[in-house]
Amino acid sequence: MKTPDRLLPLVQEGLVDEVVRQLMSGKEATVYVVRCAEEIRCAKVYKDVDKRSFRQSALYQDGRSVKNSRRARAMAKGSRFGRKAQEETWQNTEVDALRRAAAAGVRVPRPYTFFEGVLLMELVADAEGNVAPRLGEIDLTLELARDYHAFLIREVVRMLCAGMIHGDLSEYNILVGAHGPVIIDMPQVVDAAANNSAAAMLERDVDNLREYLGRFDPDLLVTRYAKEMWALYSAGELTPDTLLTGHYADPAGPADVDGVMREIRAVEEAEAARLRMLQMAE
Repeated sequence: MKTPDRLLPLVQEGLVDEVVRQLMSGKEATVYVVRCAEEIRCAKVYKDVDKRSFRQSALYQDGRSVKNSRRARAMAKGSRFGRKAQEETWQNTEVDALRRAAAAGVRVPRPYTFFEGVLLMELVADAEGNVAPRLGEIDLTLELARDYHAFLIREVVRMLCAGMIHGDLSEYNILVGAHGPVIIDMPQVVDAAANNSAAAMLERDVDNLREYLGRFDPDLLVTRYAKEMWALYSAGELTPDTLLTGHYADPAGPADVDGVMREIRAVEEAEAARLRMLQMAE
C-alpha cells in the first residue's frame, strides 16, 4: 500500500521497510502492519487532538507531573506550545506505561521506538501467526472465561502494585494472543497514588472485565475484586502475589457525621486564625 504521510519519516530513517496494510482505526490512533527487516511489527499513529473522539480529559491528567517547568506553565496556559507539549506528554505516557508494565510482569506489546508521533511496537499474533483478535471478538467457554478473568485480575494487580491503573480497560483493549490475553492501549494510564479518581477508575476497569466475562460465567458477576484490591493497596498490603477472594464487605456502622463536622470546624477556625494574623501583620 501507499506509505501514509505520518509513516514516511520512519521509512526515511530506516526504521520501517514497508507498510503492509492498515490494521485498525480507533478513537485515538490508526494502527498499521509494517515490515522491519525480517520482522512484522505494528505502527501506532496517534491522531491529532482535534480529530480524536477520546479527549485528554483532566480526569486522566490528574496527578501526572511535568518535570520541565516551562512546559508545565505553557500546558497550564493552553498556548500553542503548551498544547503541543501536552500532546507529546500524552503520547509518551503510553511508551513509558508499556515499559513499566512489562517490567512489572504484565503481558503487553513490546515497544521498540517512538518517533515523530508514531509508536513502533510488537505485533501480537495468535497461535497461527495471524493478527490476534480482541477479547470481545471471540466466543468463550465458561472455563476459558473464568481462566481469562483470573489472569486479567492478576495483571490489574501487577499494574496497581507498580502504581498504574489502565483507565480504559475493557474487552476492546485486550488482545488474545498465542499465549493468552495481552493488554493494549495505555496512553490514558492513571497514577494510582496521585490521581484523585484512581479508585473509581480501577473499579470501572475491573467491573468491565467482570461484566463482559460474566456473560460466559455468571458466577463472576457477584465478585468485588476492585474494592478488595483497593482496600489492600490503600493499606500498603497489596503485592503481586496477594491471594484475592473476590469478596469485600463494606465497612459496618453509620458514618461519623459529627466527627467530620468537628474536623471541618477545626480547619475553618485555623484558617480564620491565620487570616487574623496576616491582618495584624499588615
